[in-house]
Amino acid sequence: MNVKPKKRLGQHFLRNEQIAEDIANSLITPNPNLIEIGPGMGVLTKYLMKRPNVNFSVVELDEESVRYLQQQYPDFVNNIIADDFLKLDLAEMYNEPLSIIGNFPYNISSQILFKLLDYKDLATELVGMFQKEVAERVAAKPGNKNYGILTVLIQAFYDVEYLFTVHEYEFDPPPKVKSAVIRVVKNNEKQLHCDEVLFKKVVKTAFNQRRKTLRNSLKTFSFNPEYQSDPIFNKRPEQLSVKEFEEICIQISH
Repeated sequence: MNVKPKKRLGQHFLRNEQIAEDIANSLITPNPNLIEIGPGMGVLTKYLMKRPNVNFSVVELDEESVRYLQQQYPDFVNNIIADDFLKLDLAEMYNEPLSIIGNFPYNISSQILFKLLDYKDLATELVGMFQKEVAERVAAKPGNKNYGILTVLIQAFYDVEYLFTVHEYEFDPPPKVKSAVIRVVKNNEKQLHCDEVLFKKVVKTAFNQRRKTLRNSLKTFSFNPEYQSDPIFNKRPEQLSVKEFEEICIQISH
């Protein structure tokens, strides 16, 4: 039995066993819990099963893939969650640190990262296959054209490492874009040095007008008068570090 890749679910099954093993070996945090998103036919799953002393589960929305995994791994049936990862309450499922891994469906990969942020105190590591341009965006540094909203929000709490590129022909069916694997590991920041809701609002406002200087894009916010002459306002959002965005938020008058 083989599973037919479904376009509506963004399924592209990895065929290269060495790449699958390399992804599995990219996990570096010894968390007691591990969850794989979208295992498909288990090319990555079988390597993750070899990890000792880990509570490992997979979550799969595709019913055909679920049946395939149940047949292939009968001893693993109780660890197969037939559900939509984006709808799971991870805090209800786990009370100890969690790692997340997967060859993520491209149509929900950004949503997976935003969900990671919602559980940042629980989910301390993520290793995943993304569309290459998304991977580059998440891993970008200030001054890079790929640097954006998702970059700043993720890097406020996580260290991001671009691991390797994966070519189209390694998948069935081949996607129209290249892919890449990144590792995202929780940094030492327990919380921001400013209001988190305000931080998100400032970052999104700045990047929604990314060609403008901050003096123009953030003029809807009220700043302390002595701060308004700071040269930081002559910059564009992609030039700012996370710390500089925090500093801007601290200087906003309430």
